[in-house]
Amino acid sequence: MDDAALDRLGAGFTGRLLTAADDMAPFLTDWRRKWTGRAVAVAQPDSAAGVAAVVRWCAEHGIAVVPQGGNTGLSGGATPDTSGRALVLSLTRLNKVRALDPINNTITVEAGVTLQQVQEAAREAGRLFPLSLAAEGTCTIGGNLATNAGGVQVLRYGNARELCLGLEVVTAQGEVWDGLRGLRKDNTGYDLRDLYIGSEGTLGVITAAVLKLFPLPAAQVAAFVAVPGPAAALALLQLAQARLGAGLTAFELMSDTCIALVEKHVDAARLPLAERSPWYVLLEVSDNVDEAHASAAVEGLLEQAMEQALVTDAALSSSLAQFQALWALREDISESQGAEGRTIKHDIALPISRIADFIAATDAAIQSQWPEPRLVVFGHLGDGNLHYNLSPAADRLGAEHAEAFTALEAPINRCVHDAVAAHGGSISAEHGLGVLRRDEAARYKSPTERALMQAIKQALDPHHLMNPAKLLPLENA
Repeated sequence: MDDAALDRLGAGFTGRLLTAADDMAPFLTDWRRKWTGRAVAVAQPDSAAGVAAVVRWCAEHGIAVVPQGGNTGLSGGATPDTSGRALVLSLTRLNKVRALDPINNTITVEAGVTLQQVQEAAREAGRLFPLSLAAEGTCTIGGNLATNAGGVQVLRYGNARELCLGLEVVTAQGEVWDGLRGLRKDNTGYDLRDLYIGSEGTLGVITAAVLKLFPLPAAQVAAFVAVPGPAAALALLQLAQARLGAGLTAFELMSDTCIALVEKHVDAARLPLAERSPWYVLLEVSDNVDEAHASAAVEGLLEQAMEQALVTDAALSSSLAQFQALWALREDISESQGAEGRTIKHDIALPISRIADFIAATDAAIQSQWPEPRLVVFGHLGDGNLHYNLSPAADRLGAEHAEAFTALEAPINRCVHDAVAAHGGSISAEHGLGVLRRDEAARYKSPTERALMQAIKQALDPHHLMNPAKLLPLENA
């Protein structure tokens, strides 16, 4: 692409245009450093009109568009390929909170606003925006919606899709669709909003959104609970839902292997129980009365659970510091596993009722074929999202063992994902398909489902310039 053409793009929109290699470099590699691509330029418009100008220019010149938010994704969905025939469309300059309506309980934000900024703006107005992710300081709302992000409170509030009422989108033709309606009911045709949420930028570019807000809870209490196994955890979940109802906002499952890794790599981490257990649950209760009321509800639940032999020990938070320390044990698992070296990860979803059976069957299948790697299993049990991961054996962490461990990834992926399919699950729960799971996902979808997805892509992006080679198999991307 010649400089004159890029100059015309620079004159046609407001924002920044990066063409120097050093300036573009941070936008060309994904967060995990697994994929690195090339681009003709990185455009950073500061308005929806600017995004539309970029998309129209790309359509005119046959240049692919790779939308990018905070670049915190884990599946390579925001990284260009190596052809050098793509433009990275960074949305971080679309960073305004446009409106907050405390009566309608909505906030309207641009795509480049970080998740943490949305949380803080809501809190300043006495409201809660409940989406919560480890990368909330850098991930952006546009990326959260494009991947339909989940997090730890999906059990109570739903994932990004359920938290969004309306969108503003730039189409593949460079037109702006204004769907920023804060309506909870709107039966006037196809739900265009839901087409773009979770589409990973392959149909258009989300530039703004109307999001739901909720009342701030008066108190939050966390309990770190020892359970005999996943089956007992599921029984505890049922009991907690029956006793606590909507007050139960999170219910996390983690193995002792996970907690041992956190203790190893995080200086402040301490198991808050007298004895170790093979499995633990971290549950959170939000209360509209006060902390004493919330604590009493959790204590009543745990007393009944111990009588039923579902729980062997428990620790409750009685201060903000203790609440944060209990949550840190869960939130530091991924980073601690990463500190051990290479990992094999699976972000999967299962019917909640099948999780215990899946873990038992898949653990047995893995260990019978590959007995050395450690299983690092944790996740959002309350919504069926499991992170079924593997790390090398503790005595095989050196660089000399890395190649052998990496060679296990493909066959282990096939084993795990076949088990997911057999248990009625999905091989991608909250990270999107991107490049990482694109081709594997196609294997588990029916011909009818694949054809419907391809028809939508063809209708909305007939020239296949919107984030090509992501989400859909290459021949249809």
